[in-house]
Amino acid sequence: MTRCNQCIVDTNVPINANLATQPNSESEVTDECVMACVLEIENITSGKRKLVLDEADEIFSQYQRHLSFSGQPGQGDRFMKWVHDHQYQPRHITRVPITQASDSYEEFPEHAGLAKFDPNDRIFIAVANAHPDKPPILQSTDSKWWGWNKALKEVGITVEFLCPEYIKSKYKEKMGHE
Repeated sequence: MTRCNQCIVDTNVPINANLATQPNSESEVTDECVMACVLEIENITSGKRKLVLDEADEIFSQYQRHLSFSGQPGQGDRFMKWVHDHQYQPRHITRVPITQASDSYEEFPEHAGLAKFDPNDRIFIAVANAHPDKPPILQSTDSKWWGWNKALKEVGITVEFLCPEYIKSKYKEKMGHE
């Protein structure tokens, strides 16, 4: 699989990257998953991958609700500060226009398998679909995405699961099947 040099980052990736500075956390997220999130955050902030956001700052607003502008104490917080500081620098971040529709976005693909897709996460799909290269979405621990993966592939959206074993087991636990 060829890795795209651009990506969209679900909010749970930097949130889970922050767990690296909280070793005694009550989180059940594995160390391997946390480190996979840290690595991808580092790939973006070091320039190995370019971040894709929406022009209306909805993704940025999601980050802002869960991460610290101070850039501390965790890697996810450093990512938030980096996004804030670089958001209008096209060599680091691509901004994509999308169009709000009643409870979704015009760019959200029509597919029966996506009808119940979480409204808060539709922004990531809309941005991927609106971008001419359809960059992948990095996803770490939201198990619902595992169930939508087939439908997403059918509409040309790629999800890079950073924690596939974790997310697969959580999905099976919640839904009773893979």
